[in-house]
Amino acid sequence: MPIEQAPIISQWYKHLDKGYKFQVTAVDDDGGTVELQHFDGDLEEIDIDSWHAMDIEPIEPPEDWTGPMDDIERDDLGYSETDMTGEDWGEPLRDVGKDPKEEEGEGTER
Repeated sequence: MPIEQAPIISQWYKHLDKGYKFQVTAVDDDGGTVELQHFDGDLEEIDIDSWHAMDIEPIEPPEDWTGPMDDIERDDLGYSETDMTGEDWGEPLRDVGKDPKEEEGEGTER
């Protein structure tokens, strides 16, 4: 069934007949074109009439959505991995601004 929805930039779609996944990277309303980037990195430009004739559906980004991106570093993904253990997460938080020695009673005058 052809899609009636307008293309959404950064949205991932799956072609229902052919099975390939792609992301909309640009829409030129004046020129009537839609730029797509396939999961393998290939770029394609189609006219808006072809867009509406496609049998596609919006999908969540693929698990490894970095497939079409060039040389992306793990640090650039917007998250980082920590090596914390369950024990680390169980530690109570220190009050911000307090000196740890003051908490233990050291360094304070009596």
